[in-house]
Amino acid sequence: MSLPFNLPAYIDRIRLPARPTLDHFGLAAVQRAHRLAIPFENLDVALGRPIAIDSPAVFSKLVVARRGGYCFEQNRLFLDALGALGFDARPLLARVWLNGDGVPPKTHTLSLVTVDGQPWIADAGFGGSYAPPMPLADGAEAEAPDGARFRLTQDATHGWLLARDGHAASTDGRGAGDGFQPQYSFTTDTVWPADLALSNHWTSTAPGTRFTTLKIASIVLPHGFASLTDRAYRRRAGEEENEATIGDPRVYRMRLSMMFGIDLTAEEVAALGLF
Repeated sequence: MSLPFNLPAYIDRIRLPARPTLDHFGLAAVQRAHRLAIPFENLDVALGRPIAIDSPAVFSKLVVARRGGYCFEQNRLFLDALGALGFDARPLLARVWLNGDGVPPKTHTLSLVTVDGQPWIADAGFGGSYAPPMPLADGAEAEAPDGARFRLTQDATHGWLLARDGHAASTDGRGAGDGFQPQYSFTTDTVWPADLALSNHWTSTAPGTRFTTLKIASIVLPHGFASLTDRAYRRRAGEEENEATIGDPRVYRMRLSMMFGIDLTAEEVAALGLF
């Protein structure tokens, strides 16, 4: 028998000032606080550690150990929290269109949340940028705090398509350009635990992919975004932008801690193979 979700510890982890209302405003508040507090990262893949996405393992890593994770970890924790708060939510799987040729595999998960009878999408684990919760309606649009706009459209081939129009520096370097650029597509088909397990396994082990070849960290800022891809650091806060290539493992470790809240030992940083 699994233990009940420790909601007070999660609320403390994301620094949510009050229990949210069970409406789209509350949904947005939880997702926003989650993204501001918990970094997106895949460093355990590079360190040879399996990525477990069962609820106890994810809670232990992201809340107790105060690490980050990628979408399958982030949105497992987010779904568990939404359920504990009283929201009606379930997972979806998506294809990310930010780069690459051909039809991408289903390597992303997000949440479908029903609020007052209306379906919404919410995503606490999209590492490319910050997309706010949106009603699942053709043509729906929303603006993120960094100024980017997002649009949902129905796609005859892939179901639903989320597109973004915003500054490239408020992304991890992918999926930006003139006008609305496709981010990911999804359907509302039922997603079973086995589906998530299979997609997570492929994402964390398939050779030559983004998550098995790059060391990635990102964090949402109040009005911007910061990312670290291998040794390339990018940050946009308001109108201020910074870019740098980190050449010292001590600086890398300090940047991970101070900007992204990820504390690795010197030995773990060395094991990443970046220097």
